[in-house]
Amino acid sequence: MVFSSLAQYGVAIVVAVATLVILTTVHFALKHKFLIPGPTFVTPILGGLIGMIRDPYGFWQHQADMAAKTGLSWNSIVSKYMVFATRADFCHKIFNANSPDTLTLVLHPNAYFILGTNNIAFQTGPSHRALRSSFMQLFTPKALSFYLTIQDKCIREHLAAWCKVASPVEMRDRIRDLNLQTSQAVFVGPYIEDREAFNTHYMNMTNGFLAVPIYFPGTKLYTAVQSRKEVVKVLTKAVKDSKTLMAVSGNEPRSLLDYWTHSILDEIVEAKQHDRPIPEYSTDHNMAETMMDFLFASQDASTASLTWLTSLMADNPDILRRVREEQRMLRPHGEPLTYELVQMMTFTRQCILEQLRYMPAAPMVPMLAHAPFKLNDEVTVPKGTMLIPSLVACCREGFPQPERYDPDRMGDERQEHVKFSRQYIPFGVGPHRCVGYNYAIGHLTAYLAIIATDSTWERTRTKDSDRILYLPTLYPYDCICKWNAVKP
Repeated sequence: MVFSSLAQYGVAIVVAVATLVILTTVHFALKHKFLIPGPTFVTPILGGLIGMIRDPYGFWQHQADMAAKTGLSWNSIVSKYMVFATRADFCHKIFNANSPDTLTLVLHPNAYFILGTNNIAFQTGPSHRALRSSFMQLFTPKALSFYLTIQDKCIREHLAAWCKVASPVEMRDRIRDLNLQTSQAVFVGPYIEDREAFNTHYMNMTNGFLAVPIYFPGTKLYTAVQSRKEVVKVLTKAVKDSKTLMAVSGNEPRSLLDYWTHSILDEIVEAKQHDRPIPEYSTDHNMAETMMDFLFASQDASTASLTWLTSLMADNPDILRRVREEQRMLRPHGEPLTYELVQMMTFTRQCILEQLRYMPAAPMVPMLAHAPFKLNDEVTVPKGTMLIPSLVACCREGFPQPERYDPDRMGDERQEHVKFSRQYIPFGVGPHRCVGYNYAIGHLTAYLAIIATDSTWERTRTKDSDRILYLPTLYPYDCICKWNAVKP
């Protein structure tokens, strides 16, 4: 009798769970009357959360596979209906609709906690456009030329250290260290006093994006939020110090922050002269939050791209040989980089543009629908939908042999980045397109130019070398290299 009762209860529980799974699946699938492909079954409440945490790259690749025919696929994440878009027309429509009434960026379930609600990524409308306009002086040829001197120095210092290591080493963390030093030196200059502590806080923030969205003391998300507070505190002091320096006539900028501060001080003076409101973004705290966004956006994206360049060049020696030939022609004696020289590095730049297409650093950009949003004549997603355009899928649409790394597709003869310009959007498109794309391309070009002329390296391939790691930017699963110095 006892066993019979237990069996009956067990069967009842199984039936109840199965019924709940089926009802949950049907509930989400009916949102588009099965017009959009999706999972066969959906776990109640959690949806695809566990799979996304266990194997994030595999999870999103499966979403892309389901979207192969329609350009769309659906799933649910913690009971939130999600639509994944892979086609360029959908991606453009989503990106360009960014506004408080239609779609706004959410980036990640933990993003509001970690980055703060006032982060530039979440801003829209006139105030957002005004803030972006204030960046005009940050990426002029003069400014980029100044940044290049810092990039050149940092790259050479780290490369020299890599060449002293006797055995092959995993490069991802070492490239991250290089990028941390470079971005901090370029963006904030001498204003960060304790760089080790600052780096620890930034790593905590990054780890928070890979954590379960549970916020209480002891969790990675909680640690990330506390680290964010410390980062903003350091950057607020940096802004104050920069304003003090730039307020003195004749002082030259020593960082991107100084260029921005100099421009903003002029804006404040002009606003007072014409009895206009002083821009909200000019306060010390708001400028600090924007600088945090600059540093955070550049850190993981650039680290991923630099790691990809390192592995791709090692795996494609004929391409690396052509880079070296171009560098020997432009810099026969290993001359320091200049802005003018970098603009002449045609093939080296093609390698950068192709790397960005081959594996965009930001794989996707989640956005939240604040009203029903029409994707095409058949599909209108309901309010509350998480819309996620895939930059990886978009940057492969239309391109011949898209899975192949082929810098010649970016050359004058083929110009595939022009022919497929609507698909080639590694920096996004619309009101939130990355403002620092010229800086990023210049940084990647400088890195490749220097390592190609000043070193040789071999990659140790493993059974996992062709896999892709999601951190949450995309990396080669491993990049184990042995470096040797070469005199120009």
